[in-house]
Amino acid sequence: MTVTERARRTRWVAGSAVALAVLFAGAATVASARDDGAEHHAAATAPRTPAADSADAGFARDMAVHHQQAVEMSFIVRDRTKDEDVRRLAYDIANTQANQRGMLLGWLDLWELPKVAAGQEPMAWMDGQHGDHDGHDMGDMGGMDGMSGSGGGYQARDGSLMPGMATRTELDRLRKASGKQAEILYLQLMTDHHKGGVDMARGCVNLCTVKAEKRLAQGMVAAQQSELDAMAEMLAQRGAAPRS
Repeated sequence: MTVTERARRTRWVAGSAVALAVLFAGAATVASARDDGAEHHAAATAPRTPAADSADAGFARDMAVHHQQAVEMSFIVRDRTKDEDVRRLAYDIANTQANQRGMLLGWLDLWELPKVAAGQEPMAWMDGQHGDHDGHDMGDMGGMDGMSGSGGGYQARDGSLMPGMATRTELDRLRKASGKQAEILYLQLMTDHHKGGVDMARGCVNLCTVKAEKRLAQGMVAAQQSELDAMAEMLAQRGAAPRS
């Protein structure tokens, strides 16, 4: 190889190195710009952490308590009857609501909010909700037993902290019942419980701002309404009906 050829080869290699360096630098700049854009987009679209007195936090706290009683009643009836249909329903309700309760409490932890709101009445997050919201008629909420006349605040009584919840006296009756009597009482108490839960979930659909929580609430409405229909049929099979 002549001196001239070696010089040309050296210039070609050097030129190629420069070109590759420019190419890599350009790629790095584009990647960095994309990362910066993604970070800015993520910051812009990041969900706002709910306030302690928001509907999101209130629903999470109250429904976690509401669900806990459904789980408790389901475990009680499991030991008070041998009927497979009732035991299967009780298992499904306990399993579903225990999982949902975990999600609700997990959100409160994620938001760094207390699981118990000191000085705040149950259902206070529904205060001021009137009439029809987003196609859901909520007018019947004010007529529920224990609801205050001016808003969503619930007047707790005998351990019944929220709409549809059983009282301590009713839970004692369920613990003492057995067989068909326990089945009927459980189905009636759980029917009331689901009706209250559905109204609460609809309240979240209307008032909550966290999309994942609204979707969970919508799922609760659909699932519990289906179980209400099933429980009405099971009560009819036992010569009984939901309580008025």
